[in-house]
Amino acid sequence: MGRSQETFSKKDIRLKKEKKRKEKEQKRLARNDNEKSGKLEDMMAYVDEFGRISSTPPDPSRKISISAESIEISIPKRDPSMELDPIRKGIVTFFNDSKGYGFIKDSETSESIFVHVNNITEEIKENNVVSFEVEMGQKGPSAIQVKVVR
Repeated sequence: MGRSQETFSKKDIRLKKEKKRKEKEQKRLARNDNEKSGKLEDMMAYVDEFGRISSTPPDPSRKISISAESIEISIPKRDPSMELDPIRKGIVTFFNDSKGYGFIKDSETSESIFVHVNNITEEIKENNVVSFEVEMGQKGPSAIQVKVVR
């Protein structure tokens, strides 16, 4: 008796809702069927010896054994002969007494290293040959324990 008074627009809305509900139910059932069909095999990917991704598993007869010691991950071990001497020598390229800083050119690496008056053990001038140690400062490498070489 309630539906006999239903207008066309209300009937249209009700039919659309029922249709949408049925479509949603069909999608849910189809999704459940797909999950049961074994999508894991479809999602599997294999990597060959060249690093390419493929959908076919590798051939076990082409397997190569590799020792774990030959694999290098991250940084290789340091060779002690390659390490720099902590006490370096260089030439003072610039030094300003009034401002209290300057630069030393490292004789081994030829890089310019900042030096501050607080890290000097004896008075230095431009073109002096000095020995020093390098420490990372706020803005880069900085020379400490600076002494004139005689």
